[in-house]
Amino acid sequence: MYYRRNLIAVTAASFIGFMGFTLVMPFLPLYLHQLGVTDVGEVAVWSGLCLGVTPALTALLAPFWGRLADRFGRKIMVERSLVSFVLVMGAMGFVTRAWHVFALRGIQGLFAGYGALTLTMAADSAPRGRMAQAIGTVQTAQRLGPALGPVVGGVVAAVVGLRHAFQCAAAFYLVALVLVFLMYQEPDHHRHDDGDADTRSTVTFRSVLAFENFLLMMAVIFGLQFVDRSFGPVLPLYVAQLGITSQRIPLISGILFSIAAGAGAVGHHYCAALMRWRSAGWVITLSCAVAAAGAAVIVVARDVRWLFAGAPLFGTAIGAGMTAAYTTAGTVIPAGARGAGFGLLTTSSLIGLALSPIVSGLLGATSIRAVFALDVIGLAALAVLVRRVGNAGGDDRPRSTTPEVNEEPMLSETV
Repeated sequence: MYYRRNLIAVTAASFIGFMGFTLVMPFLPLYLHQLGVTDVGEVAVWSGLCLGVTPALTALLAPFWGRLADRFGRKIMVERSLVSFVLVMGAMGFVTRAWHVFALRGIQGLFAGYGALTLTMAADSAPRGRMAQAIGTVQTAQRLGPALGPVVGGVVAAVVGLRHAFQCAAAFYLVALVLVFLMYQEPDHHRHDDGDADTRSTVTFRSVLAFENFLLMMAVIFGLQFVDRSFGPVLPLYVAQLGITSQRIPLISGILFSIAAGAGAVGHHYCAALMRWRSAGWVITLSCAVAAAGAAVIVVARDVRWLFAGAPLFGTAIGAGMTAAYTTAGTVIPAGARGAGFGLLTTSSLIGLALSPIVSGLLGATSIRAVFALDVIGLAALAVLVRRVGNAGGDDRPRSTTPEVNEEPMLSETV
């Protein structure tokens, strides 16, 4: 059966590709300095522009690429994106000016978006009742890749230098491209099903947004991504406020980031097991509540040990909630429209990713604890929203524990 082979292909490609991106991007300020930008302020501006342009363009174009994937196939669209990453990453090793990096990052944003498409490919290939497991597996890879990338990238940069590190990143994307090309088999229903062909020819973004609970899941994904990314700008400052010496702040902060990322991967992985017992609405509501509890522990922290208690709770719950939201949205979208649907979900996620550091930075200038307090409030509001809106008319009776006979998970069994 091609399901396992396809899942291995997209999971490995996601892990390698996401790790390849973080292999070099954390060291971009150092690279800009090598290119002759010596003023610290200018380095910061160019770094922000270069790091921000790609997700901004990806957020705008992800639904468009997803729509094309619905019409012409997911595999060729992912291959197109990976080829562009190979070329752009390789070219970055030869630039001589900061604006060259910005231009290449802009081109990268125009052709990016394969992360959403790999989730779509996993959902397409999954047998009935296995969509949550497939999406969770790919999301686990997408979270673990960036967690390991900076460590590997630091070693690579030390051995071969920053310029050659970009060629190494290009090689990572080339490996991912080969895996998808050789291993992934487009599901038969996407290539041959006349009903799906009709869906692809008539679907519009407005019709996707009208699918049951789809807008609600976009709001959930935006909210979870916004909260998840709020830690980055302020966590090291909070660690310092809790009495950690300046020499130990990078180490403690790095460990906390790694714990949250690893816990998120665990949440992605085990979400499918939760959804075999209870409805997706129940899982999302519980995830938001547990994440709020983890953030509350961080808000009231008296010393850094409290952070080590709150971070795993927070990370695991965010991971589980994100997988449940993507799975729920995937189940209400016909297979022939999933590319456009997952593209819209990715746009929602990227908007949350872009806005969160800005809001956190502004709020953190007044009070760092207020950032985590806002997370608690936002997560509690999401839990109430999903409970009241998503489960309208439904119940939360446990599911059958036999995966083969489960229906695809909806927000509730009767929605």
